[in-house]
Amino acid sequence: MGGQLNPYARPAMMSAPEHVVSEMRDDVVCFRLHDPQEHYRAVGLLQELRRPRDWMPLQRRGDIWELDFPRLPVDRMEYQFKGVLADGSGDEVFCDPANPLRAPGAFGEKSVLQAPRYRPPVWASESPAGLLLRASLPSRTLRGEVDVAVWSSPEVDVEDDAPLLVAHDGPEYAELSSLLGFAAHMTDRGVLPAMRVALLQPPWPRDEHYSASAAYARALVTEILPALEWLAPTGGDRRQRVAMGASLGALALLHAHRLRPQAFGGLFLQSGSYFRQRYDRQESGFPRFRRISRFVGSVLNAESFADPVPVVLTCGTVEENLPNNRAVTAALQRQGYDARLAVNRDAHNYVGWRDTFDPHLCDLLAKVW
Repeated sequence: MGGQLNPYARPAMMSAPEHVVSEMRDDVVCFRLHDPQEHYRAVGLLQELRRPRDWMPLQRRGDIWELDFPRLPVDRMEYQFKGVLADGSGDEVFCDPANPLRAPGAFGEKSVLQAPRYRPPVWASESPAGLLLRASLPSRTLRGEVDVAVWSSPEVDVEDDAPLLVAHDGPEYAELSSLLGFAAHMTDRGVLPAMRVALLQPPWPRDEHYSASAAYARALVTEILPALEWLAPTGGDRRQRVAMGASLGALALLHAHRLRPQAFGGLFLQSGSYFRQRYDRQESGFPRFRRISRFVGSVLNAESFADPVPVVLTCGTVEENLPNNRAVTAALQRQGYDARLAVNRDAHNYVGWRDTFDPHLCDLLAKVW
């Protein structure tokens, strides 16, 4: 039953005492789970803020499982519980039944606790107006197709040239980070010009193509972008194309830019997976760790770069990626890039990435366009 929502969630939520509620306080995060029927013989906390991530045990006190977790410098905390069933039949992963607040994610929803100061962006729940076209772009290099959905502002006709934002993992950005809601909100209010957003579905296998692959960089620049120009014309001006991605998607864009700098006029790189042996020994089991590390080393050691573009990097305060994001930002600045790093009070998740769009993505697009 691992990975499934707890079938007991609704009854427990309805019957739990008022004091059995998980909460984020100033100095501690209190996790509580009501289990009067002794359904579980052990309960652990799953979270992404610190190691161990996959099991921090709660202690049973009467009818309640409890854990006081140190308050880290974040305004949100996503989590789940894992319960080992008392009857010996296995275990189950589930959201907090006494906490109705949920956060979407690539691997399903999680419970979330928020600090009183936290406010989601006003556009997060807006339904974007505009035209959405879907297509599959062939690639000989990748021996397959890359699916894409292209959104256009209502003011943009099909044949009009318009600025283009290209998003790696685009469908997840749209679903989990409200990317199109952001674009519609900002263009409707005149903060950004009428534009298009290309939501690129990663080719399979994603981790192989997005891990500093020369083949993927070549396919992106010589096949995918030219095909996109038919669907989303920009007038052939690279300054009208900005690219964004998160995690390995950010790494892949920086890699493509360094190999073929004519592709984009700006980059928005979130929580980039810039693995280096010095900072990221915990990632050394990743199949393409060495390839990534070699590429990142070439970026960090370069004295200059002939064709820099504006770059904004973002990273969460508690991410293991933060030191290597700082190192890459400093290297780009030294090489003549207009580069800066925005540190957000969150972790490695789509809601945290969403919360940096305004003002950081907005400012980058306005600058480049």
